[in-house]
Amino acid sequence: MQQKVLRIHPKDNVLVALTGLKKGDPIIFEGETIILQDDVPAKHKFTLNDLHAGDGVYMYGVLVGRVQGTIPAGGCLTTENLKHAAEPYDYHGSDYEWEAPDVSRFSNRTFNGFHRKDGRVGTANYWLFIPTVFCENRNLDVIREALVNELGYGITDKYKRYTRQLVEAVKKGEGIDSISFAPSSDSRQERLFPNVDGIKFLNHEGGCGGTRQDAGILGKLLAAYANHPNVGGITVLSLGCQHLQTSDFLEELKQLDPSFDKPLFIFEQQQSGTEQDLISAAIRQTFSGLIEINKQERKPATLDHLCIGVKCGGSDGFSGISANPAVGYCSDMVAALGGKILLAEFPELCGAEQDLIDRSVDEPTARKFIKLMQAYDSLAHQAGSGFYMNPSPGNIRDGLITDAIKSTGAAKKGGYSPVVDVLDYTEQATKAGLSLVCTPGNDVEATTGKAAAGATLILFTTGLGTPTGNPVCPTIKISTNSTLAKRMPDIIDIDTGGIITGEKSIQQMGEEILEYCIRAASGEVIPKAVLLNQDDFIPWKRGVSL
Repeated sequence: MQQKVLRIHPKDNVLVALTGLKKGDPIIFEGETIILQDDVPAKHKFTLNDLHAGDGVYMYGVLVGRVQGTIPAGGCLTTENLKHAAEPYDYHGSDYEWEAPDVSRFSNRTFNGFHRKDGRVGTANYWLFIPTVFCENRNLDVIREALVNELGYGITDKYKRYTRQLVEAVKKGEGIDSISFAPSSDSRQERLFPNVDGIKFLNHEGGCGGTRQDAGILGKLLAAYANHPNVGGITVLSLGCQHLQTSDFLEELKQLDPSFDKPLFIFEQQQSGTEQDLISAAIRQTFSGLIEINKQERKPATLDHLCIGVKCGGSDGFSGISANPAVGYCSDMVAALGGKILLAEFPELCGAEQDLIDRSVDEPTARKFIKLMQAYDSLAHQAGSGFYMNPSPGNIRDGLITDAIKSTGAAKKGGYSPVVDVLDYTEQATKAGLSLVCTPGNDVEATTGKAAAGATLILFTTGLGTPTGNPVCPTIKISTNSTLAKRMPDIIDIDTGGIITGEKSIQQMGEEILEYCIRAASGEVIPKAVLLNQDDFIPWKRGVSL
């Protein structure tokens, strides 16, 4: 029988409802009977004892809010009776001891990836189109339409066929109600370049018109994507007069890798003549590059070459109980194997700061984290906002009442290994173990930043469902509950709902997630976001984005 309630940490003074509970229901917990004062939907929380104005509410063993008014024992937490609060944090010394999980079953495992000359190993081999300025987005769209379907990377043929059927019916004066969509008849076109996993496009709205700082950050971001281990070659389109000059982009690329030698073709529209001249030349040169990178083949690599970003989005009240801790266990295994784990979303580390500071390997690492967090929070307050405004309406409806409740559950994705490094936006991950990466919590801005730091896979947990992907980094979707996995099977790769029902342990699910990562890194299984060409890319301008 499924357990009805859960106390996450011995210090907590609230319980989580694992299933819907009714007002008046008696809940027996540790020998005491609590009569529910309200209906408590699954994923929401209720108090263990009477709480009064100003009292702290604790989850995951930390302060996550303060009571407004009075909440009787058995009362449901709401946005009316609980407001965000978190403890202050600072560096108090570093003596953290970590007991790594048993990884013996994975110690001799490998994945088949693309070995780059800088020693990194890609989990995919993409050709990347980069515009230095938004003026080139239209030209990228034309090239995308010309190349993607013809080379076998498109997914829209089934919709085009359906539309053609509707058009023919209208032309004949027939009704359209009888025409049904038939996805089963769709078959993917055979690819001309089998060792090229896709052709990707980084459309964006920057490069000119904003501040020079924005253009500078964009240059670093685009260079990081060009230098990404999952990228085999690059075509750059530039207008010519924009803030982000091609020379600036190339300088950033040189800073990342002085020996950069991937195929790289640059086209400047103001020097190319007509649109036809520009696009035909770009397509022809790209074809020569595709022929070249198609010669590359997957080869075995040890698991210490994995670099995995961990992310949550569309989170619910089960995120910090099922999917995030399972990903955290996987993260600890990867860290123990010598791989890299990237935990970002700084607005969603609010309330978990002290734990991460205490886990930092030295004072400079901890101080950099504190500096970035405080600067980010200050910027948010200057704009009349704050981390406390982070939870979305969907988060709140599904039990994440305060940012600290959301954040302390979100931080579980990083596991318990020491924090070996702290990276500002676009800085590269170089150290084995867990690194913190400064990004917004926004799904696409965060995944964009993780890929820039070097993630070659992203583990993305969700309780409500979100299709987010990334152009160069395969994104694996993990549901917190089985209801979601059944309702949206086209976007979910792994279901951790068995943790909630008691059928699976966190450790079991963590090992299953790592097994999936190995297969995905080898190209043996294609994550749903990749199959859907869900190539989301939003540069962060360092303004207020939560």
